[in-house]
Amino acid sequence: MDKYTALQTYFGHDTFREGQEPLVDALLSGRDALGIMPTGAGKSVCYQLPALLLEGVTLVISPPLIALMKDQVSALVQNGIPAAYLNSSLSAGQQAEVLRRAQQGAYRLIYVAPERLLTERFLAFAQSVPIAMVTVDEAHCISQWGQDFRPSYLDIRTLIDALPARPVVSAFTATATEQVQRDIIRLLNLRQPCLVKTGFDRKNLFFGVQTVTKGEKEDAMLSFLARHKGESGIIYCISRKTVEEVCLTLQNLGLPATRYHAGLSQEERQRNQTEFLYDRATIMVATNAFGMGIDKSNVSFVLHYNMPANLESYYQEAGRAGRDGTPAECMLLFGKGDIQTNKFLLARNRDEADAETADLLYRRSLSKLNRMADYCGARHCLRNDLLTYFGETPEGERCSNCSCCLSGYRTVDRTVEAQKLLSCVLRIRQRGYRPAQALVWDCLRGVSSETVAQLHLSDLSTFGLLRDMREEELNALRDVLVTYGYLSVEGTALPILTVTERARGLLRGQRTLSVRVPPDPVRRHTAAVVSPEQMQTLKAVRTRLAKRAGVPAYVICSDATLIDLCVKRPSTRSELLQVKGIGVAKADKYGSELLAAVRQLG
Repeated sequence: MDKYTALQTYFGHDTFREGQEPLVDALLSGRDALGIMPTGAGKSVCYQLPALLLEGVTLVISPPLIALMKDQVSALVQNGIPAAYLNSSLSAGQQAEVLRRAQQGAYRLIYVAPERLLTERFLAFAQSVPIAMVTVDEAHCISQWGQDFRPSYLDIRTLIDALPARPVVSAFTATATEQVQRDIIRLLNLRQPCLVKTGFDRKNLFFGVQTVTKGEKEDAMLSFLARHKGESGIIYCISRKTVEEVCLTLQNLGLPATRYHAGLSQEERQRNQTEFLYDRATIMVATNAFGMGIDKSNVSFVLHYNMPANLESYYQEAGRAGRDGTPAECMLLFGKGDIQTNKFLLARNRDEADAETADLLYRRSLSKLNRMADYCGARHCLRNDLLTYFGETPEGERCSNCSCCLSGYRTVDRTVEAQKLLSCVLRIRQRGYRPAQALVWDCLRGVSSETVAQLHLSDLSTFGLLRDMREEELNALRDVLVTYGYLSVEGTALPILTVTERARGLLRGQRTLSVRVPPDPVRRHTAAVVSPEQMQTLKAVRTRLAKRAGVPAYVICSDATLIDLCVKRPSTRSELLQVKGIGVAKADKYGSELLAAVRQLG
């Protein structure tokens, strides 16, 4: 079986998505690989498909989330792929049986948490069977520069080195800075890996920020949920206390909400996560302890009740919406108190950290927090701001799918003001100084500060040229210039401004710059391409099939598959196999009932 046949047979797709094929090819040829792909981009296919075609067992090392691991394996089995997992939900006898069957060649993939790798029983197993590949999911956890460092991930290298023959090694993550990428390669000892980074842009996600006071948050949340009645989604809160308060509020209103945070027992966390995955509680209220590796494809919204501590965490959490490619909404309720709360939490973590690294980690975290706050106060395209942060160049000034672009904003030409700001930075640098932002602002606003007087900058041609602009307006203009690569900012406590080569066209009048001036924030959500009645008919059939199989509904098929069924209206098995997400195994198991459901649509 070749890779294309395997893709269609087991995953129901006739073409690879962006970035998948080069990773698959590398792994099949025996080359290590590192895939950095946003949530929902199809990372799992990149290692699951090679696992089917390589000789031996593939070990998938992922965070120890019991319900999630179980459902990942259930999804593979539904696709006709033999897989198993090892975690604390299995008795000693059940674990022994899994290992015994694995030694007999019953499984192609085994999911295991990093904490189990060096146990005597597992290590003996791994050394006794041919290991074709070791795959590391959520690979950013291996780096202290990542947002969720887990020391147990360092055991992976030890396991690999202890194997009789080194397998091919693959690693995948949704968010990784250049430093984290280097750490992954070094700490896993990836050998000349095939590195694939797909674009971070998730066009199906609507990004929004709504600035609210502390007293307005609850009303804003309820208004948001009213737009998503009956849909599945996640509400992220900054603390366990806030999770409890928000969840109780929703439950008292009769909404199907449950909770998740580290203060709950493992049994309750597992039970509540299962309730959410099976859509018995469609709203999950949680801290950032929830969600890593979540494969639930029908999450229609992610609401951040509080501002996260950094953009990496925000993008990863928001990215748990719309995994199947259907429209989804990611809204952040921003209150000024969120900044102080995050600073308090960072300071507390600093006290708990090792003294040698505490200051470094704190400064790094504070810098990321300040950047997160800048995002919340942005007056230009939010999607472009995210893409710029992750090292990508936006395609244009507007994405037409964020609260800044779709809130009735006025477009104001800021070319002249931008030229004055950039010119001021250049004039100060011509005097031999590296200009701090505060100094540039004083010069532009005509403020004769002590530093301005000492450096004799009041005679600059740009002195006082923007004296009517407030500091927040200058900050907003700076953000736009940084987003489009005309200006760079180094440092946080004393940010230094530098004009880039790209700004030359703007300074010469060859380019213009427009800024979006916002009214009150309003959300726009893209409608589905099929009627609610049609979706309800198909969802009812999917629910029945899921109950019979004992798996969550999204494991049977995603909402995107249901939409494709509505659009293509297959009437035969061969036509059903052309629907995305329907492979041979699912067509064999559920084909007759799905075709009957399509006929009911009229």
